[in-house]
Amino acid sequence: MKVVNLKQAILQAWKERWSDYQWAINMKKFFPKGATWDILNLADALLEQAMIGPSPNPLILSYLKYAISSQMVSYSSVLTAISKFDDFSRDLCVQALLDIMDMFCDRLSCHGKAEECIGLCRALLSALHWLLRCTAASAEWLREGLEAGTPAAGEKQLAMCLQRLEKTLSSTKNRALLHIAKLEEASSWTAIEHSLLKLGEILANLSNPQLRSQAEQCGTLIRSIPTMLSVHAEQMHKTGFPTVHAVILLEGTMNLTGETQSLVEQLTMVKRMQHIPTPLFVLEIWKACFVGLIESPEGTEELKWTAFTFLKIPQVLVKLKKYFHGDKDFTEDVNCAFEFLLKLTPLLDKADQRCNCDCTNFLLQECGKQGLLSEASVNNLMTKRKADREHAPQQKSGENANIQPNIQLILRAEPTVTNILKTMDADHSKSPEGLLGVLGHMLSGKSLDLLLAAAAATGKLKSFARKFINLNEFTTYGSEESTKPASVRALLFDISFLMLCHVAQTYGSEVILSESRSGAEVPFFETWMQTCMPEEGKILNPDHPCFRPDSTKVESLVALLNNSSEMKLVQMKWHEACLSISAAILEILNAWENGVLAFESIQKITDNIKGKVCSLAVCAVAWLVAHVRMLGLDEREKSLQMIRQLAGPLFSENTLQFYNERVVIMNSILERMCADVLQQTATQIKFPSTGVDTMPYWNLLPPKRPIKEVLTDIFAKVLEKGWVDSRSIHIFDTLLHMGGVYWFGNNLIKELLKETRKEHTLRAVELLYSIFCLDMQQVTLVLLGHILPGLLTDSSKWHSLMDPPGTALAKLAVWCALSSYSSHKGQASTRQKKRHREDIEDYISLFPLDDVQPSKLMRLLSSNEDDANVLSSPNRSMSSSLSASQLHTVNMRDPLNRVLANLFLLISSILGSRTAGPHTQFVQWFMEECVDCLEQGGRGSVLQFLPFTTVSELVKVSAMSSPKVILAITDLSLPLGRQVAAKAIAAL
Repeated sequence: MKVVNLKQAILQAWKERWSDYQWAINMKKFFPKGATWDILNLADALLEQAMIGPSPNPLILSYLKYAISSQMVSYSSVLTAISKFDDFSRDLCVQALLDIMDMFCDRLSCHGKAEECIGLCRALLSALHWLLRCTAASAEWLREGLEAGTPAAGEKQLAMCLQRLEKTLSSTKNRALLHIAKLEEASSWTAIEHSLLKLGEILANLSNPQLRSQAEQCGTLIRSIPTMLSVHAEQMHKTGFPTVHAVILLEGTMNLTGETQSLVEQLTMVKRMQHIPTPLFVLEIWKACFVGLIESPEGTEELKWTAFTFLKIPQVLVKLKKYFHGDKDFTEDVNCAFEFLLKLTPLLDKADQRCNCDCTNFLLQECGKQGLLSEASVNNLMTKRKADREHAPQQKSGENANIQPNIQLILRAEPTVTNILKTMDADHSKSPEGLLGVLGHMLSGKSLDLLLAAAAATGKLKSFARKFINLNEFTTYGSEESTKPASVRALLFDISFLMLCHVAQTYGSEVILSESRSGAEVPFFETWMQTCMPEEGKILNPDHPCFRPDSTKVESLVALLNNSSEMKLVQMKWHEACLSISAAILEILNAWENGVLAFESIQKITDNIKGKVCSLAVCAVAWLVAHVRMLGLDEREKSLQMIRQLAGPLFSENTLQFYNERVVIMNSILERMCADVLQQTATQIKFPSTGVDTMPYWNLLPPKRPIKEVLTDIFAKVLEKGWVDSRSIHIFDTLLHMGGVYWFGNNLIKELLKETRKEHTLRAVELLYSIFCLDMQQVTLVLLGHILPGLLTDSSKWHSLMDPPGTALAKLAVWCALSSYSSHKGQASTRQKKRHREDIEDYISLFPLDDVQPSKLMRLLSSNEDDANVLSSPNRSMSSSLSASQLHTVNMRDPLNRVLANLFLLISSILGSRTAGPHTQFVQWFMEECVDCLEQGGRGSVLQFLPFTTVSELVKVSAMSSPKVILAITDLSLPLGRQVAAKAIAAL
C-alpha cells in the first residue's frame, strides 16, 4: 500500500470531518492486516498533513493523538517524525509538537523485537537533539522579543521546551536508552554536545534566573549520560578499612620484592570495590605501615619494613596519583590523610620510640621529594608534629642515643645500591682487590641487610643478584695465577656465593633466577640453587645425579681435605669443588662410620672445608640435610655431628680476609637450611648467635594441636580484633601451605557462614578477602568452582545462605572474582610462586563446556527472532547461553574463565528454574554486588560471562529491574549487548 493512498485516506477523513475513533475504524477497513502502521509511516504522514499551514491542523493532530493513545503507532515513529520538523519560526506548530511529546516522553516503552527497541533509542536521541535545537531557537526568539519589547510569547515557548527537556531527562530509563543510543551513533551524540554548547552561550545572557537554572540542570543531566554507570557513593561513615590494612601488612611482611604496579592495581581494586574516600584510603596505608614498623621483629624484618614504608610506599602513592587523575586533588587528599594521621598521637609516639627518631618527619620529607605534598603542607605538618612530640614520653635513653636510626640508614643505602651496581658493572679482571674492598665493606655489621632491603624496595634486587651471579661465575676458575690473586678470587667467589644464598633465603629464590633463554648456559650458582639448595617445601634426593659428579674429582677432593693441612687456593675450580663436596662428604661419612677415620681426622677435614671459603661448608651441609632426612633415628648421629662441626667458627690465625663477617652470614644460611630437618628429627644444634632472631616467623604453630582448631582460633582472634597482624598472616600462610587451598578456603567460608550479626559478617568479609590475598588465584578457583556451586545446588545447605552470612559470602565471592580476573593476566606474585601447590583438579575435565560451532553462533547472532523458547528450555547448552565472552573469543582453556563461565551458567539456570529460595536470593545479592563494584559491564569484567538470555530473567527480580543495573550487566561494547540491554530497558 503506497503512502499516497494513506495521504488520500487522511485527506478524506479531514474533508468528511471524521471523529478520531471513526477515523481509526475506517483506517483499519481501508488497510487490511499485514503491513503495520509504522511500516506505512502513519505518524510521519499525519504530522506532514497537520503541519502544512502556519498553525497546525487540530483535527489531524487529534488523529495522531488517538493513534498514540491506542498504540496504533510506536513511540519511536512519533519521535522520529517530530524530529524531522525544523521550521522553528512557526511557533504554534512547535507548541503543538511539544504538547504531543508531553503525552509520553516520561513513559516510553517498547515490547517489540530487539531492533525496534534499538530504534526507540535512536529516535529518542534524535528527539533530544530536536528539543535542544528548538530550545535554542526559542531562546533566540525571546532575545529578539526583549529587544522589540514583546518577551511574553518567546518566554512561554522557551519554558515549554525546557519543561519537556527536563521531563524527558529526569527519567533514568530515558537516560539509559540515550546511553545505548550514544554508543550506537557516536556522531549524533557529538551533534548533541555541539547543540548543548551553543544553547549555553545563548542562555548565558538570559535574565530569567528560573529558566537559566532549569537549562543548567538539563545540561548537567545530558552530560551525565555517558558516565551514568561510574557514579558510586563513597563510604563516609566508616573510618577503618581492614582490607587495605591487611594488604599493606601482607606486602610489607611477605612481598617486599613484588612489583609496585601490581600492588597499586590491587589497592585501587580494593578502593573501588569498597568505595573508600581517597584521604581515608591513604590514611589506612600509613596506619598499616606504622603498625608494621612497630610490630616487626628486630633485625632483617625491621629493615625490610623500614625500606617498605619509606622507599616503596611513596613510589606506590606516586603511581596511585596517576590512577586517580588530577595532581592537585591528590596532593590535597594526601595532606588531609596526614592531618588525620597526626591525630593518632599514640601510634606515632610508639613508632618514634621503636625507630628512635621522628618517623613522621622523614615520611613527610620523602612525600615532599616525590611531589605528593606541597612544601607549605610539609612545613605545616612538621610544625604540628613537632609540637605534639614535646608532650610525648621521653624517648632517648642513654644507650641508644648514639645509635643511628634505621630510617636514616635505609634512606642513605638507596643511592649506595646504585653506586654498587655501577661498580659491579666494571671489568672484574682489572681491579679485583678494589672490588673486594667494596664487598668486604658490605659485609660489616648490618650493611648487607640494609643494602638488600633498599634494593628490594626500589625494584633493584634482581639486577643486584644478576651482578653477583656474573661475579660468581667469573671467579669459579682462574688459570696461571699466583697466591695473592688466587686468594682474592677465592674471596670474591665466597662472598658472592654467600650473598646470593642469603638473598635467596631472605627474599625468595625467584629473585635469583634469570629469564630462561634457550641455548644460553645456566650459571653455576643458579644450577646449584635449583638442584642442591634446601628450601621450605622443597625435598631433595641425596642420591640425585647432581650430588654425584665425576669420581676422579671427588677422590682428589677427599685426598686434599684429608691429607693437606689447609685448603689450596691456586688454580682451584671452585664450582667443581662445590659440586664434588657432597660425594666427598659421603665418602668421609662412610669411612668414619666404618672406623677408618677417627673423630680427630673428621675435625681436621671439617676445619679444612670451612677454613678458607665458607661456601664449601654451605654446599656440604646442603647435602647433609637431604641425607639426614633419609636416615633412620639411630643412623643420624654422625651426620648431625658433622653439621655441628661445620657450623662452628674456626679459631685460627691462618684464615682469609673478612672471615668473621663471612662466618656470620654462613651461620644464618646454615640455620635456615637445617631448620626443617632439625624440627623433624627433634635435634638441637647451637648456631653461633648474632643476638638477633634470624628466623622470627619460624615454627609459629602450637605443637600437638589439629590445624583446623588452629585455623578457627586464629580467625576468631583476628575477627575480634578487627585487623590482621604480621604474625597472624604468617600463621595463615603456614596453614594454607599445610592444609592446601581447598581445605583452607572451605573451612574459612564455614566460619563466615556461622556469623549471624551483620557488622561481624561485613568485617569477616573484609578480613577474609585480605587473608585470601595469600594466594588469591587458587582460592578464587576453589571458591567459585567448588564451594559456591556446592552450596547453590544442594538444597540441604540453602539455609546457610540466608542474610546476613549469605550477603557477605556473595560480596566476598564477587571481590575475589574481580581481583583474580583483573590480575590473572599478570604474573603470579613471588610469594605465590614460591608455594609448592597441589593441582586442585583439571578444570577442563571438571567443567566440560561444549564449544560453540561458528555456524551455530552466527545463526544465533543473525536471528531476529526472540529467544523465548531458548529461555524456557530446561536444557541450556553453551550455544543457547551465548555470552559476551564468547564474542570476545576469551580463552576458555583458562581455568578462571572456565570457572566463571560455569558459575554464570549456574546462576542463569537458578533464575530460570521454578524453585525460589535462599539460593535465588543469593544470586540476586551476587549480581547486585557485581553491579556495585563495576565501573562498566564491559570487555574486562567478569560479567561478560553472563549469558545474554539471563538479562531478561534478572529483570523479573524486583531489586534488579532498574535501567542502571541492566546497563551494568550487559556488554555495551557489542551490538548484541546493546540490543539485549535496549530490549530489557524498553520493557521496564
